[in-house]
Amino acid sequence: MFGKRTVLVTLVTAGLVVSALAVARATPPSSGFSSVVIGRGQAARSFEAHQRKGNDVAVNQITVPPAGFSGWHSHPGITVVAVQSGQITLFSEPIAGGKCRVRIFAAGQVFLEHPSIKYNAVNTASAPYVIAATFFNVPPNGGSSRIDQTDPGNC
Repeated sequence: MFGKRTVLVTLVTAGLVVSALAVARATPPSSGFSSVVIGRGQAARSFEAHQRKGNDVAVNQITVPPAGFSGWHSHPGITVVAVQSGQITLFSEPIAGGKCRVRIFAAGQVFLEHPSIKYNAVNTASAPYVIAATFFNVPPNGGSSRIDQTDPGNC
């Protein structure tokens, strides 16, 4: 009879052959298919985004001119932001109050905005910034990805 090791090697080999055949039979996209990257950047840390069933995911491209700003706001869920071009100065503070934090992000960087924190994204540079933002847990049926917040007065 065959040993356990022989059976295992045979099964792994068969799996690899089947996988190779599946890749070899992969088809290219149809004529007219296109995909446009609206944002890409490198994450500085690992993260997970929890998406509740029934809520929406929205993806926006946002452009802010020099001296422009987002105004104080938060989001209903985690938001992943990829800076496409320019530089963004991000002011943040916990919604319950606390210490103001200021960070600067440049093209090619990715950052997160958390639902328990309010933010004001300011363009302190001399050129527009463009970001791609993916919003999780947006209320369905046209709900907003943004929640206006009051100015904490200390940032």
